[in-house]
Amino acid sequence: MSAVAEPTLRRSGSGVDVARFALYTALIVAAALFLMPLVSMVFTSLKSMDEIRSGNLLAPPATVTLDAWNAAWGSACISVDCSGLKGYFFNSIQLVVPAVLISVGLGALNGYVLTKWRFPGADFLFGAMMFGCFIPFQIVLIPMAFTLGKIGLAGSTAGLVLVHVVYGVCFTTMFFRNFYVAVPDELVKAARMDGAGFWQIFFRVLLPVSWPIVVVSVIWQFTGIWNDFLFGASFAAGESQPITVALNNLVNTSTGVKLYNVDMASAMITAAPTILVYLLLGRFFLRGLMAGAVKG
Repeated sequence: MSAVAEPTLRRSGSGVDVARFALYTALIVAAALFLMPLVSMVFTSLKSMDEIRSGNLLAPPATVTLDAWNAAWGSACISVDCSGLKGYFFNSIQLVVPAVLISVGLGALNGYVLTKWRFPGADFLFGAMMFGCFIPFQIVLIPMAFTLGKIGLAGSTAGLVLVHVVYGVCFTTMFFRNFYVAVPDELVKAARMDGAGFWQIFFRVLLPVSWPIVVVSVIWQFTGIWNDFLFGASFAAGESQPITVALNNLVNTSTGVKLYNVDMASAMITAAPTILVYLLLGRFFLRGLMAGAVKG
């Protein structure tokens, strides 16, 4: 039946695939609408302030200049500090790398235990961790601030790493647990019969087949931590603040002339790492989701 209907759907009288043409047109229009703000930001960041005041917002720059990018990186004023975003950019690197590695590692280990080394109450524990995925950021601010103060990590990058690990391990546990459910138990039993122990099975049997879900977890955690503003503004202080907090302070500076080109360049620098991650690993992210990240 589908073989008979297919030519009718694909071909009009003139031989043109009308349905496909309409589909591609709608996709191109939607892509243009989504990309318009990004194009506007790039064009604005490459213009001088004189051209911004006199020209069209969406027009390409008449004269391309990188002065705004240089200023955003090294000389833009953030509060009373006029050293640009570079220091805060490296603060975010120091934050996101350990937070992602620790939360993904703990999530993999939790998923492994909850599926292949089950114990009484495992389902209840997993349900409790799932509940943690739906707790809003605002609810944990006061108890987390109290805890960080008690252990001496308030206002530090290490404290912010701990906050993101605690909040992110619920999501990574869910991803890995749902992925490992689909891994045959016979594979683990065979490894046990060959004398493999807990860690040998984890590192030599499960982790080698886990790369799709590892990519999903890394992208998820990296994006959430890099783009976070609330935790960064609440638990970091001074020179340990992440780049999103610095961007907010830079854009909202009320003194001097408003430099829109520097604001746009700063926003592009802040967003560049997450855009790069999606460009490099986006197809693996979709493949990992299809492999079981959100199933179960």
